[in-house]
Amino acid sequence: MPKGTCFVVMGFGKKTDFQTGRVLDLNKSYQFMIKPAAEEAGLECIRADEIVHSGLIDVPMYRQLLEADVVIADLSTSNANAFYELGVRHALRPYTTITIAESKLIYPFDVSHITIQRYEHMGEDIGYGEVLRFRGQLKDAIVKILQQPENDSPVYEFLNGLKPPGLPAVAVAVAAAAPAADDRTIGVLIEQVEGAKKSGNWILAKGLLGTIRLMKNDPTGVRAEDPYILQQLALATYKSAQPTALEALEEARGILSGLNPASSHDTETVGLWGAVHKRLYELTRDRTYLDAAIAAYEKGFYLRTDYYNGINAAFLFNVRASLSQPADAIADFVLAARIRRQLIAICEGLLASGRKLEDEYWVRATLAEAWLGLGDAQKSQEALDKAAPIAEPWMQQSTAEQLAKLKPLLDNSPLKALA
Repeated sequence: MPKGTCFVVMGFGKKTDFQTGRVLDLNKSYQFMIKPAAEEAGLECIRADEIVHSGLIDVPMYRQLLEADVVIADLSTSNANAFYELGVRHALRPYTTITIAESKLIYPFDVSHITIQRYEHMGEDIGYGEVLRFRGQLKDAIVKILQQPENDSPVYEFLNGLKPPGLPAVAVAVAAAAPAADDRTIGVLIEQVEGAKKSGNWILAKGLLGTIRLMKNDPTGVRAEDPYILQQLALATYKSAQPTALEALEEARGILSGLNPASSHDTETVGLWGAVHKRLYELTRDRTYLDAAIAAYEKGFYLRTDYYNGINAAFLFNVRASLSQPADAIADFVLAARIRRQLIAICEGLLASGRKLEDEYWVRATLAEAWLGLGDAQKSQEALDKAAPIAEPWMQQSTAEQLAKLKPLLDNSPLKALA
């Protein structure tokens, strides 16, 4: 039986660290390290999206910050809600709060005097050795603060003589304000969304995400207008192609507009903005959509230096070159080649890292397209041959279709006039 409770303050899903441009999968931090460490220390562990609630989530969330025996605050990606909730906890309790963050977090001055335990992501994933190391470190920290509580709140450290609120009396007041719970949790709905996506049921995924948005007071970090929810809703919307493909894309475009993609540095938002406009161009042949897609993919690539944004930007530069006057066409062809040379270095670096790549097929397929775009058909085929054993039929078909679209664009290169 658990000996107490641990409430975890953090973002969820894949979040962009705007300071470094990296995308971190915070669910893996929680599932592989934080929750197991708390449970091994004898605590029942819960994150905000796992709270069973109806009505105002503010009540059970603040109750957890007040009553939990231990609060773990993960500040990775500079999550604003996590910083706020950490401040609330520090105001309510002088001790038993643990602050953690991914190793590259650049934290503001006001938390520079707080002990922050660090762990390291490898891109979106976490290495097995790092999981074991940090899980053990975190468990030891939990056990230690439960056995020997010491001030970890700067509020109580610097304001000598400050007394925390009387927990029994406050707890009674909080309990009286709490509405009766039902069986809805954001976590359960998100799991159902992921299941629908994997089975290709985009209509169901869209409906579930719409339900989440209607829950007006969701757990902190899972607000109705949380970027992750809006991103997933936009993805499910355009993938659903309902009532028509064009209408679905326009709806998705409207959803993403709420995230200010023109000024956003969230590479997930920028990449989706590019994907929606790329498809809008394919359906309408309206060049303004093509220009918007190129701008988004190019921005995403230079923010993140990833193969997905890069290979799409390079391809669309070639598409635009086919529609342009010679000078502009030459400029776009040169930019496409420049990006492909960078992509080759990126992909070869990933393959040489020795890490297991969940997306190895797409890394190799990108390498094949980049080599083809640079005119080396032999190296392109070598990359395809190495990708084939790890591909599903639809993957190979998708790659073949993409390369077939690229070849005529290369055959009509404006650079030939300069030779």
